[in-house]
Amino acid sequence: MIPPLSLCGASMALSSHTHSFSVLSVSKTAENGNGRRRGRMVVKMAASTSEMAAAFEEGQLERPKWSGKTPLSRLVGALIAFKPLSSVLKLGARQVLIRTAEKGDIPWREMTKEILESDVYKELESIQNPSLVYPDYYLNPFHAYDEGNLSWLAAAEAEPATMSMVRRAIPNASTVDEANQVVRGNWLQAIEQHHLQYSRTTIIRDILDIGCSVGVSTRFLADKFTSANVTGLDLSPYFLSVAQYKEKKKGPRKNPIKWMHANAEDTGFAPQSFDLVSISYVFHECPERAIINILKEAFKLLRPGGTIVVSDQSPKSKIVQEMSPVLFTLLKSTEPFLDEYHLTDLEGRMKGVGFINIQTGLTDPRHRTLTATVPC
Repeated sequence: MIPPLSLCGASMALSSHTHSFSVLSVSKTAENGNGRRRGRMVVKMAASTSEMAAAFEEGQLERPKWSGKTPLSRLVGALIAFKPLSSVLKLGARQVLIRTAEKGDIPWREMTKEILESDVYKELESIQNPSLVYPDYYLNPFHAYDEGNLSWLAAAEAEPATMSMVRRAIPNASTVDEANQVVRGNWLQAIEQHHLQYSRTTIIRDILDIGCSVGVSTRFLADKFTSANVTGLDLSPYFLSVAQYKEKKKGPRKNPIKWMHANAEDTGFAPQSFDLVSISYVFHECPERAIINILKEAFKLLRPGGTIVVSDQSPKSKIVQEMSPVLFTLLKSTEPFLDEYHLTDLEGRMKGVGFINIQTGLTDPRHRTLTATVPC
């Protein structure tokens, strides 16, 4: 079904604004029938934007005081630049990540061991593009790994790290699955609502998941849009090998997911190849020049009326802004481009590339989702 052509024409006049969509949140039930408190969690749909604001609160600043070019940010940067201290901070950050995950019933070390002792290594030859030249920023250490994302250990630990991120975002959730109902559920809902409202067609035939890592977000997209052809793209052949290995273990799909080892700034795909381009938790690991180039590539790859969705840490999140000095110092020690990301005007950059109907909002207490459209 193709909506009236006036929809695309009318949408051209719309400017960036806060995205108002229903939102899932998790809360504790106060008491049982006997007046006793109980710990069961309930996932509920917010009926209004005011309820969303109550569940997912923005802070009073544009970005945290510990990021950007503030005196506090410079002090933390100077501490991190001191190599002996930097090594200690990275080790501490890694230990905190693993300990926090396992306290939240995420078997980090067990999951990592399972991948490292599997046949995942056999996938590398079919995945890796040996002629690919890595951009300079990608060769930086990330997430306390000296090799960044170019190692088997980083690939083996990517899924438990993602699960831990989701649990931290929704601390009241009793399980990772329950937290995912909020984090991934709101993200998928934002995509669906935006595409239905602004696209010239309700059909999503082809999806590209940029920076797909080990395929967690890619599988959510494939499960949601079952008739679509889904491609996961990443710069790490190790991450893609894990993605392909895990997908094979899950059994065949009607439309198998394709995995591509390529640079998101220059994917090699033909123009207007996709109806939806998704970029999840990628831009905080990129310098602004790469962010701009990836947005330009996404704009080129989308068909007229196509949708882009970007999800990442929100500088306006109250929780992010109020992070403790210990935690934000550990965080910055493992994220070399976090300051640059927080200083980037994503909405402005998207508008500059040519996207319209740019909408943004918190889809969980820590992360924002931006959606936009390629003009018809």
